[in-house]
Amino acid sequence: MQSDEQMTQLLARWTEGDRAALDELIPLVYTELRNLAKRYLRSERTDHTLQPTALVNEVYLRLVDQRTASFSSRAQFFGMAAKLMRNILVDYARKRRAAKRGDDPLRLSISKADRIGRKQNLDLVALDDALTRLAALNPQHSDMVELRFFGGLTIEETAEATGVSHATVERDWSFARAWLRREMSA
Repeated sequence: MQSDEQMTQLLARWTEGDRAALDELIPLVYTELRNLAKRYLRSERTDHTLQPTALVNEVYLRLVDQRTASFSSRAQFFGMAAKLMRNILVDYARKRRAAKRGDDPLRLSISKADRIGRKQNLDLVALDDALTRLAALNPQHSDMVELRFFGGLTIEETAEATGVSHATVERDWSFARAWLRREMSA
């Protein structure tokens, strides 16, 4: 795997329109996105129809289609990927819920962002609705959840992606989790 610095350089070159950089970046990004998708979907029901490859392909297509995005770091790139993955998973959950008329919604855990998908105790559609409400109150807290939960970023990577201190990320992450737990249990 390439270093963060090499990936950042490739992202910067791609942002500037260098097609060769995109060709070098594709295998690196694809592998990391696929690993993230596997973590999301690992503990889903056994008959789950959304596979990691399909999720990654959809995220990848949406990322490549980003014409105005500029990525100055690996963390920023994966932050964007996290937002796209969230949208795809929520859309999938909503479609599935509509098809099943509310039975057995797609569930993920927010209790530990670094252990995505190990517990099935959170309705993804309800989480999306709560995150939308949180974003209206405080977009920074909502961003922390997206980056940590959906993007799988560490505290350090989240701080880099958002341009805030490590301590601020920890405080925002703690507050956002508590706020979401309260909202989700209401």
